[in-house]
Amino acid sequence: MENLNIQIEVNKELYCKKPDTSELGQKILSKSIELIDEIGFEAFTFKKLGAAINSPESSIYRYFKNKHMLLVYLTSWYWSWIEYEIVIATANIESPKERLLKSVGVLTKPIMENTLIPYINETLLSNIIISESIKSYHTKDVDEENKKGYFKTYKRVVKRVSDILIELKPEFQYPHMLISTVIEGAHHQKYFAEHLPALTDFNKENNAIEKFYTEMVLNFIK
Repeated sequence: MENLNIQIEVNKELYCKKPDTSELGQKILSKSIELIDEIGFEAFTFKKLGAAINSPESSIYRYFKNKHMLLVYLTSWYWSWIEYEIVIATANIESPKERLLKSVGVLTKPIMENTLIPYINETLLSNIIISESIKSYHTKDVDEENKKGYFKTYKRVVKRVSDILIELKPEFQYPHMLISTVIEGAHHQKYFAEHLPALTDFNKENNAIEKFYTEMVLNFIK
């Protein structure tokens, strides 16, 4: 695994200069993830990021138009990574039911840091997705940005898993609704577990989120 050359592709509309092709760009990605996770997206600025990486604020603008575009980029990167994880988890499995359950597992389990791409901390990025990614598309410009393909990777993940569900149960009428509900619901439960524990039954020992959504999907497709 360590020798694999993993290429995570992100819509070129999301950046001014491809950040993963230079040392500075990779540093921008790495430190922005750490900083957003630490202080939150509202408090995050390119000025603070520049100070953290010891680089002029203007150098960051050569890569990203603004911090919204950086958040959309990070969100898109995350969903490309999740798609890669689903492909690996479901490879060489003939049973659509087993592939569906493996996919639900990827969508709901805790995300662990992976050393394949050293400048991305997937665990911290997952925290950002849970707490901040809704801000990438809950904007006045969402329709225009959607036309430009800003959210293509997220939609592609939903479609990939929905297609497996349809393969298993062709007559099921709500595959995209079910899979997007699993994704967003799992994020809410993880957020609740961290900040509003009275709203969830999850703890680090019982793995309740994955179990709950696996059971929910199985009940829907009986």
